Amino acid sequence: MNSPNATLQGLGYAFLGFAVFATHDALIKYLGATYSVLQIIFFATLFSFVPMAVTILADRTSDNFRPRHPWLVLLRSALMVASMSCAFYSFSVLPLAEVYSLLFSFPLIVTVLSIPILGEVVRAQRWAAVGVGLIGVLIVLRPGATEITLGHVAALTAAFCSAFASVLVRKIGNEERSAVLILYPLLLAIILMSLAQPAVYQPPSLTHLGMMALVGVFSVIAQHLIILAYRAAPAGAVAPSQYTQIIWATIFGAVFFGERPDAWVAVGASIIIASGVFVVWRESRTNVSPNKPVLRIRSPRADTGASRPGK
Repeated sequence: MNSPNATLQGLGYAFLGFAVFATHDALIKYLGATYSVLQIIFFATLFSFVPMAVTILADRTSDNFRPRHPWLVLLRSALMVASMSCAFYSFSVLPLAEVYSLLFSFPLIVTVLSIPILGEVVRAQRWAAVGVGLIGVLIVLRPGATEITLGHVAALTAAFCSAFASVLVRKIGNEERSAVLILYPLLLAIILMSLAQPAVYQPPSLTHLGMMALVGVFSVIAQHLIILAYRAAPAGAVAPSQYTQIIWATIFGAVFFGERPDAWVAVGASIIIASGVFVVWRESRTNVSPNKPVLRIRSPRADTGASRPGK
């Protein structure tokens, strides 16, 4: 049982972790006005690799770098790199709050993907939440009334790839070592982004290089804080705290980028958030979901590249 003090401590870790994530995303938006997202990802991943390597080396299990499900590990790694690339791009071209509104479809996509991958049984109430969440996405996009850009498509693709990667961890996470699940996405990102550098590289200033380093370091810090949050507090209390990111996005967008989300984005985001919170609440109920695909995901930001596995 979690004590009230431990729950409050866990929520404190979660709120701080998601504030760091929002700062991480604001830095991406700022840098994305000058540099290719592929260059930002390359340097951010390089700088995040060092602290993550400490975690990897701490795993003393023999044979800990050989995956037991190599093709699924490779698929998850590719999904994480795709999610990161799409999320970074969408942050660079869309208002922050608008990107979050679409990324928040993540738990709804997890719910759907858990049916074929985990054998999850989704009954009427959670299906209704998915349907309502889809309406929220359509309100944010307003197809026909506003132009759907590549940035919108990228944000939804990031949410899908992140959800797919997270469900795969739920399938293989108990058999694969954490070192494998951390190392392979990082290495794949570094290899692919290094191949892209001749086409996109611009010499960064020292200040901008420091910001790229902060993107990588902030992702590691935020992931660690979220893990601490789940250790201290019930998952049902921690999971909804991810939606505080939209508060930070609204503040950062207004103060630093002159963004003013319109009323339709606010309405759509509210519907998507309400649907996601309902899914979390339903999974936390007894005998509703044996797999608990959303609640048991300890790392909801696979788009950072330095994500630790949630099991």
